[in-house]
Amino acid sequence: MHWPNYIACFFVGAFLANVVPHFVHGISGDRFPTPFAKPPGKGLSSPLVNVLWALFNLVIGYLLFRAGKVSSENIPSLIVFFAGIAALSTLSSVRFAKKEPK
Repeated sequence: MHWPNYIACFFVGAFLANVVPHFVHGISGDRFPTPFAKPPGKGLSSPLVNVLWALFNLVIGYLLFRAGKVSSENIPSLIVFFAGIAALSTLSSVRFAKKEPK
């Protein structure tokens, strides 16, 4: 596998990890930060915006999944995929701990 595939694998993990909080908050009817909030990433967006943002991330994640050729038969691709999940999850937990109150 070539190095661009590994970059895609990393971002697959990042985009798919980003689906979870936005989708859960959106379908629960809760407001949550998105890049479209004011201020971006700190203010709270509506549940509908969160669901739409989650679905956008899911589509991009799927397209990158195909491009990255993530496979259980290719252990390095799985390691990079899970590194992407870990990176975005860790950064998000720190960032969203400081979001504006409801």
